[in-house]
Amino acid sequence: MYAISTGGLQLLLAALWALLISLFAVPSIIYVAHHRNLFDAPNGRSVHTQPTPRLGGVAVLAGFLSALTIFAPLAGGVQYLLAGCLLLFFVGLKDDLVTVSVAKKFVGQLLASGVVMLMADVRLTSLQGLLGIGTLPLGVSYGLTFLVIVGITNAINLIDGLDGLAGTLVLLSSGTLGYYLYQYGGESAGSYAFAAVCLMGGIVGFLRYNFHKANIFMGDTGSLVCGFIVAVLAIKFVELGNGPAQPLGSATPAVALAILFVPLFDTSRVFLVRILAGKSPFAPDKNHVHHRVLALGFSQIGTVLLLGLLNAAVTGLVIAYAHLGSLVLIGGLVALGVGLSLLLEAAQSRAVRRQLAAA
Repeated sequence: MYAISTGGLQLLLAALWALLISLFAVPSIIYVAHHRNLFDAPNGRSVHTQPTPRLGGVAVLAGFLSALTIFAPLAGGVQYLLAGCLLLFFVGLKDDLVTVSVAKKFVGQLLASGVVMLMADVRLTSLQGLLGIGTLPLGVSYGLTFLVIVGITNAINLIDGLDGLAGTLVLLSSGTLGYYLYQYGGESAGSYAFAAVCLMGGIVGFLRYNFHKANIFMGDTGSLVCGFIVAVLAIKFVELGNGPAQPLGSATPAVALAILFVPLFDTSRVFLVRILAGKSPFAPDKNHVHHRVLALGFSQIGTVLLLGLLNAAVTGLVIAYAHLGSLVLIGGLVALGVGLSLLLEAAQSRAVRRQLAAA
């Protein structure tokens, strides 16, 4: 028989608590949404065809916050992570109810990032030899950390366009990051391992109602908060590479990119496509990777499974070849992203030609 440590039992209980709170909260949120007409109405770029309640992130945050405050040791700056989550929760809530401008969202992300950087000292302190760069000057460290937090937060926010997709990717990324923080982070990262499992529990409870055909969407209430939490976990994970006897050595920057490959690839690609077309990178369209995969004939569930498996496979490969170092691995990830982009464009062109031929 296998014995489970006290810490492991607490993690399990925290995840289970978050799951149950989220699971039981969602039906009440759906009920209120129906009575208050709080729906996400279909539009020209939507995949869903029926008005669907938003605010699923309320349930995720309820499970996450309650589990973390009950079971986790609120040390190492986790209390400031909670403060940042609450700030972005209200920004997302307002956007789900009355719409918030991109500028106001950015200000909210700036404030939340500032809280964890300045109060909890969550920041990238070194590139661990990538491009010959070691310890970063303080100003560069803060600037790069802010860009990473905002980039990952918005990547999760933008990938949330298909039933179960954002939740699945957040579940995979937080699970992987949480495992390494728990196994190799020591006491200083223990609280962040709790944050990871509490987020996983909240997401699993939410996904019960979010897979196709979804009864509720995450909304900005959830996607901004989930993206922010994953961003902070990713930074803590990268910082593990600065310690001794780490299994991934100095390859943690590359592994972090692999763990978030699909959302980062999607955001980078869609921004580039919009800019090349002379549009604002924030102008909504149907150019996201899930739109392109759907256009190839995949179902919604098939698309989510395909992108989830792609993310898991890329993560596994990069971890397996961590000994190659970050520079080689990041080069491989960029090459993979370019190859996938060309493949999607070729498939799109072929589909258009077939439609023209059929007409």
